[in-house]
Amino acid sequence: MSPLPAGTLALTRALIARRSLTPDDAGCQELIAARLTPLGFRAEPLQSNGVTNLWLRRGTARPLVCFAGHTDVVPTGPLAEWASDPFAPTERDGYLYGRGAADMKGSLAAFVIAVEGFVAEHASATGSIALLITSDEEGPSIDGTVKVVERLQAAGERIDYCVVGEPTSVDRLGDMIKNGRRGSLSGTLIVKGTQGHVAYPQLARNPIHALAPALTELAATRWDEGNAYFPPTTWQCSNVHAGTGVANVIPGTLELMFNFRFCPVSTRESLMQRFEAIVARHGLEYDLRWTGYGKPFLTPRGALVAAVADAVREVTGIVPELSCTGGTSDGRFIADICDEVVELGPVNATIHKLNERVRIDDLALLAAIYRGIVERLLLPGSPRGSR
Repeated sequence: MSPLPAGTLALTRALIARRSLTPDDAGCQELIAARLTPLGFRAEPLQSNGVTNLWLRRGTARPLVCFAGHTDVVPTGPLAEWASDPFAPTERDGYLYGRGAADMKGSLAAFVIAVEGFVAEHASATGSIALLITSDEEGPSIDGTVKVVERLQAAGERIDYCVVGEPTSVDRLGDMIKNGRRGSLSGTLIVKGTQGHVAYPQLARNPIHALAPALTELAATRWDEGNAYFPPTTWQCSNVHAGTGVANVIPGTLELMFNFRFCPVSTRESLMQRFEAIVARHGLEYDLRWTGYGKPFLTPRGALVAAVADAVREVTGIVPELSCTGGTSDGRFIADICDEVVELGPVNATIHKLNERVRIDDLALLAAIYRGIVERLLLPGSPRGSR
């Protein structure tokens, strides 16, 4: 393995210091563009409803290898419960602390350092390299990556290989690669009743009581059995609200919010139909709104999975596990224009938590892994090329 690249820690610190609470990019993308445009990358910014997006590409030939990620971070939570200012990157006990350290400014810095090193050594390599960056991944995700993908689709452009820098590692850097994600389907059910006095239930109709048998069946339903890549589809009730806040009034309505996390064995349409059939079978009077949807995606074993796994093994000495567990990601949008999408990033134990952190040593290792992936995909004749 080549010597570990330098500079990833310094760039991660510079990115963390920018208070990029979603959807504010806070100048992170300008910093990244300033590093890469002198190397021949063409920067195409895209603004949409307060969201900042950036498409950076070097070269026009195929294959096109893309690194994708986000500069926005989630809110800090109570500042008094952080051991140090979340936007003042702090090194302590071998870790770098700060909001976004693991999710995912460390990955963004590693992208840049990896690309800089590759271009310095292989300026005439065939193929192209791109970065797709948004400030809307932690938000509604409607003005971010999806807008860049739409622009690329309109221009007839496709990506051959994409690595999303989400924090996928569990115990050690590189121990898990996400080669797919479950779909997400959300809805809100309004069960209608008749408001009345609790002492005269015969004059009212309680929507809580009416929903209970249907809710029991929904929670017990086995929606599918999953497959070789995905666990079975799950349904979860996430919010229930009913009542006036007092104990002597039967409520007139009940609101239930819910979410499916589903594998490709089921479809959006089949889940909607089965859900509505269960509700109807229990004789409820209701309104139903389907409020959110994210497609599942899967990258089977192939050139990209092999390149990522090989690079991880060379740098860390471990064999990564392939997984499609967890939430969704912007990979679901990129999959519309890219047949091979995987996610690989730092240990995710502290993401979205107080005192978010990343191992300092892992930052240079991650940059080395990302560079190794590019070498395997764009230098097929080299010792590190496709094997």
